[in-house]
Amino acid sequence: MNRRNFHSVAAAVAMALGVAGAAPALAQQAWPNKPVRIIVPFPAGGSTDLVARYIAQGLSDKLGQQFIVDNRGGAGGNIGTDAVAKAAPDGYTIGLSTSGPLVNNKFLYKSMPFDSEKDLAPIALVCEIPLVIAANPRVPAKNLKEFVAAAKAKPQDYTVGQPGNGTIGHLAAEQLAMVTKTKLTTAPYRGDTPMMTDLLGGSIQASSAPITAFIPNLSADKLRGLAVTSNTRFPGLPEIPTAKEQGIDMVATVWFAVVGPAGTPPDVVKKLNEEINLILGSTYGRAKLQQYGAVVNAGPPEHLRTLMNEDSKKWQKVIQTANIQLQ
Repeated sequence: MNRRNFHSVAAAVAMALGVAGAAPALAQQAWPNKPVRIIVPFPAGGSTDLVARYIAQGLSDKLGQQFIVDNRGGAGGNIGTDAVAKAAPDGYTIGLSTSGPLVNNKFLYKSMPFDSEKDLAPIALVCEIPLVIAANPRVPAKNLKEFVAAAKAKPQDYTVGQPGNGTIGHLAAEQLAMVTKTKLTTAPYRGDTPMMTDLLGGSIQASSAPITAFIPNLSADKLRGLAVTSNTRFPGLPEIPTAKEQGIDMVATVWFAVVGPAGTPPDVVKKLNEEINLILGSTYGRAKLQQYGAVVNAGPPEHLRTLMNEDSKKWQKVIQTANIQLQ
């Protein structure tokens, strides 16, 4: 082999080795190159599931791989969220969880299968659903401030329904009692439907629950909205004032967030966050979520981490003050 041929072969070998060495890096940059699973820790058909399916379709369309929703309900969202925490941190298993398993449950349950601060990577805050304090129209109070005054004057005449012990509706009712220094009688139900039936019939005077299921009856004036418990008014029912507007310092929402296992690659987190924010930030995206009673509340992963920390402090105080505990 002459010198010219030797150098040509050497150059070819070097190039081949360079390409081979770059192959793993190129493979890593190709995320996603197979379907991605989105675990939802609640049954199909609920608001969390509907929001997850909307986001999954948007990500599938944009990123060219299927994002498949996997419902794993149970234990107040702990089972499905734990499955996310224990999944391989490769970007191919993520979850759409809520403020319950991500924050509140660690103060409600005696033991938790995961630590939301250590075992999960924040990816994107998605939206929040405000709670509404709603009353039977026969109740004389026109707003929450008047209702609190009436309950203080005649506590035996007022019962506030909530959709289950440990739910955000229950916590909000206890928060209302705590910040207004009012002794409220609360009645736990197994979900919104039986509570709504008793509220419409007048067996209870008011209720505390996420606004979604109440929108039709509030719109039809079959129930009276005393206050929403978000920072701003709910766009779908803008005539209902916030509790803060009435001088009652309380905020209670159930929020949804995308998380991954701790150690999920930063470039995957960044890509998901950017794409989810684009899906939610469109006019259509905001309108779509409003159909579920949700208001878009997006931002960088740090925004979600901050909210988790702030809500932890708030709900720990409420839960300990009201001595609420679940098995």
